[in-house]
Amino acid sequence: MYETFEHTADLGLRVQAPNTAELFADAARGLCSIMVANFAAVRPVQEVQIHLQGDNIEELWHDWLSELLFMFHGRRLVLAEFKVDIRLPEICDEEDDAVAAMELSSPTILNATARGEPIDPGRHEITVEVKAITWHQLKVERCPNGWLGEVILDI
Repeated sequence: MYETFEHTADLGLRVQAPNTAELFADAARGLCSIMVANFAAVRPVQEVQIHLQGDNIEELWHDWLSELLFMFHGRRLVLAEFKVDIRLPEICDEEDDAVAAMELSSPTILNATARGEPIDPGRHEITVEVKAITWHQLKVERCPNGWLGEVILDI
């Protein structure tokens, strides 16, 4: 589940999901639906593979959304379907807060398959120009119902 929130001249994206794979996939859908008003009309006719590694989950979150923004602006692709695999290092029991904190600051890996189509101005209603994914107030954290991620989009 994703939602937007106001942030001065920018726009915030908040995502909640039961696991990291769904968190990242929902964030991708949220970002792309912000940029394309008729997001449901995007056809999954072209597939791209995305492989990223980050020093921690927050870095991976930022880099993932930045890569999707590059696909939109640089490769002129609007993506709509996402299958994401996130690998957090296995340290030991996730119930231990100290271990969980270490896990969140260790290298993380993302492998994803995304599907969409080339942007067609005749079919896709581009609404918001997202210029960048910012680091300002960026967070990814465990919560009682799974995971929460927030990011501020420079519009």
